[in-house]
Amino acid sequence: MSNFPHIFRVRQTFDATRVADVATEVHAQLDRLHLADAIRPGQSVALTAGSRGIANLPVILRAIVEYLNRLEARPFLVPAMGSHGGGTAEGQARVLESYGITESAVGCPLRSSLETVVVCRTAEGIAVHFDRLAYEADHVLICNRIKPHTMFAGRIQSGLMKMLLIGLGNREGAAVYHRAVEDHSFDQIVRGAAGEVIRRCRIVGGVGILENAYDQTARIEALRPDEFEAREPELLELARAWMPRLPFREVDLLLIDRIGKNISGVGFDSNIVGRKFDDHKAVEGEWPKVRRIAVRRLTPESHGNANGLGMAEFCRGDLIAQADLEATRLNAMTAGHVTAAMLPLDYPTDRRMLAAALTTIGLREPPEAKFLWISDTLHLAEVECSVAYLDEAKQRDDLTILTAPRALPFNAEGDLPDWEARA
Repeated sequence: MSNFPHIFRVRQTFDATRVADVATEVHAQLDRLHLADAIRPGQSVALTAGSRGIANLPVILRAIVEYLNRLEARPFLVPAMGSHGGGTAEGQARVLESYGITESAVGCPLRSSLETVVVCRTAEGIAVHFDRLAYEADHVLICNRIKPHTMFAGRIQSGLMKMLLIGLGNREGAAVYHRAVEDHSFDQIVRGAAGEVIRRCRIVGGVGILENAYDQTARIEALRPDEFEAREPELLELARAWMPRLPFREVDLLLIDRIGKNISGVGFDSNIVGRKFDDHKAVEGEWPKVRRIAVRRLTPESHGNANGLGMAEFCRGDLIAQADLEATRLNAMTAGHVTAAMLPLDYPTDRRMLAAALTTIGLREPPEAKFLWISDTLHLAEVECSVAYLDEAKQRDDLTILTAPRALPFNAEGDLPDWEARA
């Protein structure tokens, strides 16, 4: 008898709300901001771009630039990604280029610098850093995806207000804010510091992006600066409802084909795998419950940043070889999440990695394990599931069984195919 569970593939059904014409919707949303009342011909506008793999981001940024050009403004792009890209201006420009965000694609200059200005100190004494190039512009327009953060809790998480602080704070600001989270809640920090940035740094508006569970643009909403604090929590709840999810609530072993910064800030989304508050288990009331995680490879778009690898228990040895450990440690230290850069147990082949992992799941024998295999935490429309889930899957209206149970497709060397080439 095989020491590995047999698997079958399912397709999940999620809410498929999406924006039909992204550029047209961007222009329609910007109309509501009445930017012509604030931006005069010839004035400069700094437009932000972050380090996440956001669907249609080059299209969205280009549409914003086109709109600003119609106002005869002088837009330019600034990376807003804290310490990512190895903590260098050149590295951050390369991150954007890997996402297709270049001067020719977006239609405006790209200016990258990690130099900051300390615009003030909050009531808690926190120095509020802000990108110097953006600070010197006549106006700043924020663009970012709104979604649950992988570490921070509260009514405001990843979105426009976080971009004002950690994104545009560059390496120094990101380090300060993440240190401050050790003593204060992120909600308290972001409300105090972001308000100061809005008052002092000529923020003219923001474009919030929401995605559906199929990694598609589901909503674009332009906000005035005075709307950020009230509207972001509402959009966060909508983003949470639209997120993808694992098809089952209890998992003995989760195999993730690829992790990376373009997937999530910690390589794989801790909200999806139930590890937002503890690197290696779900806390009380948190779902799903995933006992062990094994990861196979790092995305090229990560440029070696394997931050989050420490949240897995097992990995392929060649993933560690792909990693730029200096960049990984810098990002983890800046984020105040040092355990995220620690190394899991590594193995030369998938067979050996999974065999080892399946001995650590408790009394359940490996062939009966509750095992899931996914591409990454952004793409969960199809999932490979072990036969332990088959009876439940047959009863679920939101799941379509695509294959009969079959053995894991190891090759002669003991490796599985990449997800894109799976059998």
